[in-house]
Order: sequence, then structure tokens, then C-alpha cells
Amino acid sequence: MMEKNISRAVISRLPRYYRCLEKLMYDHVDRVSSTELAEMMKVTASQIRQDLNTFGGFGQQGYGYNVQNLFAELTKILGLDREHNMVVIGAGNLARAFTNYIGFKRIGFYIKGLFDNNPEVIGQTFHDLTVKPMEELADFIKEENIEIGILAVPWEYLNEAASDMISAGIKNIWNFAPGGLDIEVPDDVIIQNENLSDSLIQLSFIVTAAGQGR
Repeated sequence: MMEKNISRAVISRLPRYYRCLEKLMYDHVDRVSSTELAEMMKVTASQIRQDLNTFGGFGQQGYGYNVQNLFAELTKILGLDREHNMVVIGAGNLARAFTNYIGFKRIGFYIKGLFDNNPEVIGQTFHDLTVKPMEELADFIKEENIEIGILAVPWEYLNEAASDMISAGIKNIWNFAPGGLDIEVPDDVIIQNENLSDSLIQLSFIVTAAGQGR
């Protein structure tokens, strides 16, 4: 299934499906039609059917979708039926916020370690995690079965930190450092770049276009 060339647009909608189905289960809804799901997702019913057919369909004509079954299937598709161990590179304010965010654990993502090369922060403890030196990263990744690395460093250290992470064995990178689009990684490394300012800039445009800006 994962060998298919699934578009980024479909992938971007999968977390929304997950949240919608989770809410339906919380509300004790047993089944949902593509039309009802489309209203929740703010897309068309045909888009719902097209997206889900990418992974096998799961619906029945005249019945719709069994909410619990579809949620279980989507959980598997998203890899949320197992635990994922992570480390954070960089021990600044953003990294510390990550260690305090309980939402990661709720869906099976666990931050196991914090790493930095700044002697002033190495040895400090944040939310039960002691900052370790970068020299210990490779051994830690093997010992703790680390699957994902989070980059939370200033942009000037981005390439160095990414290189250290990849050399230590990390193949999946979640990058919050500015300039992530400039990182060159090997073909077998997956990188997801985030920019915390982008959504705010988009909101600024919408507010300005609507004439609500001062």
C-alpha cells in the first residue's frame, strides 16, 4: 500500500480524517456517510471517497463507513498503532516546549533524549530529560531504538546538526529550524520541514485581504 505514489495533498488531509473520526467515536457515532464526513472536513464527498479509495475504500454503498473500523484502519495507515521514539537536537526554548507537550505521547510519540553541544546547557534537566552532549548521540540512538530526530537549533547550526544526526543513524528528521529547505540529505533520509511563522504570515495575508488590518 505504501509503495503507491500518494500525493502530498492526500497525506496532508489524513490527520484531519483521524481527528474527525476520533471526535465521532467520542460522540458515540457508529457510522458516517461520505457526505457527513465531507461536511466535517470542509471538502466534497467525492474527495472523501477518492482519498479513502487510495487505501482500499473501507465504505459500503448505502451504509457509509463504520467509524470504529475506519479509525482502526487509518491508525494503521498512519503508523499510530505502535510507539515511535524520538530525540531533540537543540535544548533551547522550543525544544523544552516539546518535552512538555503531552500530545505527542497521546498518539505514541516519545521524546527519549535532548542533545546539545553547548557546555552551558549540557547536564541541565528539563521535564525529566537531562541534556546530553552530541558525542553520545550515536550510541543513544542504538540503545533507545530512536526512529525520529527533531531539529530545533538556530539556522546557523542547521546543516551541522542535520549532518551529525544523519551520521548517528537517524533517517527521519522533523525540522523546525529556519532554512530547512536548503538542507541536502541523502535519498534514504526523510525530512519534514516546518516553519512556525508560515501560518501566521498566511493569516496576516487573509486579514489584510479582508480589509481587517490596520
